[in-house]
Amino acid sequence: MAVRNVVLDPNPVLRATAVSVTQFDEELFTLLDDMADTMYQYNGIGLAAPQVGISQRVIVVDYGDEFGGLIEMINPVITEKSGSVVDVEGCLSIPGLRGNVERFEKLTISYQKRDGKTYQLMPEGYFARIFQHEIDHLDGILYTDHALDTYSIVESDVEEVE
Repeated sequence: MAVRNVVLDPNPVLRATAVSVTQFDEELFTLLDDMADTMYQYNGIGLAAPQVGISQRVIVVDYGDEFGGLIEMINPVITEKSGSVVDVEGCLSIPGLRGNVERFEKLTISYQKRDGKTYQLMPEGYFARIFQHEIDHLDGILYTDHALDTYSIVESDVEEVE
């Protein structure tokens, strides 16, 4: 396990559509482990593979123990969505900036785990926002593409970003 470099906007990998994972092997497992280490090192709550320079449909999220701790998703797809809410977002790939973004309030997500089996998760509220943000990364979309506004922040004030 290792901490990888976080790719910053405008690196082209952040604008590419990531490819689906077909091989569930040690290389994938190392990527997942490294992504979790990287997310924790940078005090993030979510990270997509393109953010570490890998164009694969893989994300990790950890919004805390009450939300299940570390969640790894391979080939995630949002199959249902409802409601709407505006809240603030940030991104490890766009340091020093935040923005208000409208997102769906409830989701159903179909995804695979390391075992290759398909699972579902139905997050709500800010938990759902995190998954939408990370899945957008897999489609080459940054939160600033959706932002109603953006504003600069002082990095020393930051505790958690996506």
